[in-house]
Amino acid sequence: MPLYPYPCKTRPYIGPPGPESPDSPGQEPSIQMPRILVTAGPTRESIDAVRYLSNRSSGKVGLAIVEAALGLEWPVTLLLGPGTEYPPSHPLLKTLSFTTANELQTLLEAKWPESDILVMAAAVADFRPKCPLAGVKMKREGALTLDLEPVEDLLAGLAASSTPGQIRIGFALEDPQDLLERAGRKLRTKDLDLIVANPLSTMDSDSIEATLIHRDGHCEELPGPTSKKEFAKWLLERISSLMHTCR
Repeated sequence: MPLYPYPCKTRPYIGPPGPESPDSPGQEPSIQMPRILVTAGPTRESIDAVRYLSNRSSGKVGLAIVEAALGLEWPVTLLLGPGTEYPPSHPLLKTLSFTTANELQTLLEAKWPESDILVMAAAVADFRPKCPLAGVKMKREGALTLDLEPVEDLLAGLAASSTPGQIRIGFALEDPQDLLERAGRKLRTKDLDLIVANPLSTMDSDSIEATLIHRDGHCEELPGPTSKKEFAKWLLERISSLMHTCR
């Protein structure tokens, strides 16, 4: 039984009519390259003026997806987290930086309405300090207890503002023993079109093991560990197929 039976809603992106064909009878609308929004890297949530909570995300998957999309001549907007290497400049690439989850949320809300595809490869913090000490360094005096609050699920939050034809892809980094179960649950709760399930060993590695779970529940698996650059090409091939499945 599929994990999430749901009618297909995606369609290929059709750009606005050009000056030579303003909805004229017998003329086809111009097909434009899909506009892809990619997030990459970690977030950092301040504890005080010096320390922060973060994770080991290298941003390599997101950057590989950017490279593969540019190779297809897709316009790319990259939202890039701290400590992540900037990609080479390209006429089809726009890169914007974020540090915190709130900053990333603001960028997503601004850029998602003008995009056709979102690949959410950034590793967003699950929790942040409730009362960070701005401009102050904590004194080192015995044990420390941090009061944390949950970070809003940014990808799930975009579901309400998404329109038919937009495609959202998420990632699930989980323990191998319950990887597919937990990834399938995230697919449903975040209302995604695709989710990439990958084990913890993927983080900060040059290779990836991944299973792609579709909205209807069927899965596609990489044939063993694969370089992140080859994975990116594999993923975009499947996104392209999804875009042309429903018209």
